[in-house]
Amino acid sequence: MAAGEKSHPEGTTDHGGTGTAVALRESEDLPVGAVVTASGRVSAAEVFHEVSRADQPFTPVQLSRLDEALTLASRESGLLFSVYLGDLGDNPTARVAELHDQLEGSSEAVLVAVSPGQRVVEVLSGAGARMRLPDRGAKLAVMSMVASFRESDLLGGLLSGLRMLADQAGGRHRRVH
Repeated sequence: MAAGEKSHPEGTTDHGGTGTAVALRESEDLPVGAVVTASGRVSAAEVFHEVSRADQPFTPVQLSRLDEALTLASRESGLLFSVYLGDLGDNPTARVAELHDQLEGSSEAVLVAVSPGQRVVEVLSGAGARMRLPDRGAKLAVMSMVASFRESDLLGGLLSGLRMLADQAGGRHRRVH
């Protein structure tokens, strides 16, 4: 999943801000920048301004890999992982907090925000997620991502960072009744 996107079961995607889910059944009905993942879900990036294909950071295959990494991290840990890629404005920390607050179930959410142009990487965990994801673990994941980003490997950095964060959070907690 990419910036401004929420994924829903059965092939629907909420393209941020609008609050409406668009049902997509046929691959030819997919919007530009969307792919159908191996599980049948649709992953799409919200376009904030018109860009040419050459200006987009990821190919459809790479978007699918990122979506799969987000799905696996969320499924394995029970936390909601999201990635934001883009400019974070004049106050990146405040913008990351704003974006995190917009996530459904933000208490159990972990947002990885990356602004390559500003050279900013932030990981923000909700109150519930923070209990399972220690700051030290998040810092190690950020250091790993930054090392990959320095080698111009944006996708690899995000994939390894998500893996590390999910590993640090541990397995899904089950409630005992």
